[in-house]
Amino acid sequence: MVRAFYLVIAIILSGLVIYYFLPQNDHPENISLYPKDDNIVSAGRRIYLNYCASCHGEQLQGQSNWRQRDTEGYLPAPPHDESGHTWHHSDTYLFLMTKYGIEKMIGKEYPNNMPAYEGKLTDKEIIAVLSYIKSTWPKEIQAQHDLINSRSNSN
Repeated sequence: MVRAFYLVIAIILSGLVIYYFLPQNDHPENISLYPKDDNIVSAGRRIYLNYCASCHGEQLQGQSNWRQRDTEGYLPAPPHDESGHTWHHSDTYLFLMTKYGIEKMIGKEYPNNMPAYEGKLTDKEIIAVLSYIKSTWPKEIQAQHDLINSRSNSN
């Protein structure tokens, strides 16, 4: 009972931190992550642990054999650490993928287990989670990701 109380308090505090510290971004084509903002990263970590870690791992390690489809045709959850491909995609792509899911992005059916978080997480919560993920990457990978973003934003 006491543990549930503290969990509720942590979720409420995460929401408040995200609401007050994350800038408004009403233009999904201009998404920016905040991997150096401790408040956003901390809130994003809590949300990640509640919504993402069950598949992608508490240490962002993903599921084993994540590059090979299982017997039902699904790819296991990839890692979000530097060994995966998350950092190969722009902030905007990662946001849209998380919010709407792959099928909506590509406009056709695609066998996957990744849920869309539209209606489950706010835009600010999604950005906080992605900011947390990026904050865990080595500085060289973050710099490479920043370069991907600059190229993506210039198109």
